[in-house]
Amino acid sequence: MDSPVLASTAFLTLLLGIGLLFFIRASTKDRTEVIRLITTESEDSILEKLRHYFLERAYRVISIDPDENQVTLEGVVRPSYFLAIFLTFLAGVGILCLSLVLALLFPQAGQFFPFLVVLAPGAGLFYWKRSERPEQVTFQIDAHPTDSLQSQRVLTVTAHRDELADLQRSLQLAAFEAER
Repeated sequence: MDSPVLASTAFLTLLLGIGLLFFIRASTKDRTEVIRLITTESEDSILEKLRHYFLERAYRVISIDPDENQVTLEGVVRPSYFLAIFLTFLAGVGILCLSLVLALLFPQAGQFFPFLVVLAPGAGLFYWKRSERPEQVTFQIDAHPTDSLQSQRVLTVTAHRDELADLQRSLQLAAFEAER
């Protein structure tokens, strides 16, 4: 094999390996966002729906601030079996590719490099250990004055983005767009 081709292949494989490491590390990143939802339901009705929704998802109330009209809940985020297996698979493929390139670069030690694949489950283990953590959700309900006869309420929720998407879908609430 041609030396410049082998060197460029090794360089590109190394860059892909670095990208894979950042991807695995990013799988455990906190993705907390804030969303504002609007509803015409009464405050009691919204609170009951929120209580039921978060109770069903194993959250518990840790604080209530009546001055701010804000409730803080806490729950444990469970790691995903699929993502742990997927990250292990990706790490295995990446390590196997790197070991093949290393075997071509260093033929005298080439038979030992494929054994590096045993390190692949470390990616799934890393994800599993770092992704199971307590997660907080805060929400508050504010009145929103309108010209219409129906009073509207704005629900401001701070939570993980997947939790926000599930909440919006479950309660069928529209995102609030403030007038500019």
